[in-house]
Amino acid sequence: MAAQDSGRPGEDARGGKAPSRASSSAPRPPGPAKGAAERAAAQDAFNNGAAKRAATNDAATDRGGANDAEHPPVDERLVLIDGSNVAHSSEGEKARLANIILIEEKIREDGMEPIIVADAALRHQIDRRGDYEKLVDAGRIKQAPAGTDADYFILSFARELGASIVSNDRYRDRIARYPEVEERIIRYMIVADEVVLERRGRRRD
Repeated sequence: MAAQDSGRPGEDARGGKAPSRASSSAPRPPGPAKGAAERAAAQDAFNNGAAKRAATNDAATDRGGANDAEHPPVDERLVLIDGSNVAHSSEGEKARLANIILIEEKIREDGMEPIIVADAALRHQIDRRGDYEKLVDAGRIKQAPAGTDADYFILSFARELGASIVSNDRYRDRIARYPEVEERIIRYMIVADEVVLERRGRRRD
């Protein structure tokens, strides 16, 4: 994944990117590209690669062989952030970009590498749309194709990359197809701009 410029838009970088140990066969998120066309092509290639692998695994699930599909080993350093779920986690408020940035910063502080994935619709719901669009253009936020379900991509990428997921979504409509991913979902709370993360089944120190 491309190195992030900073924890918050407009701030100086605080350090280099953490190395990733993801399987070499897994699709890697596209980094920042020079032009809009190149960014779109990189994003499409990333989405299409994961979608094809997910379709293969979904077919195995339908045949009753989901656990027989080959998956890369779990990479404890990679964490997918469910951007839409995180942005909407503040009750009674509009979707907040600050929530996404706070979670991203917390993941980095814990020595992990965040990958933010969000619904295409979030750009119309977020409070700081200009800053949000800049993060999408820079490749810090991976936006699911319009008209698609971001949950599908999040769960598929978690499977293909061996990554964990930060989300309070239960993924009821899809989680049965991704049994090995369910145990890697990290729940969270944001209170007064402080973040606490907790893995299901075991607490984080």
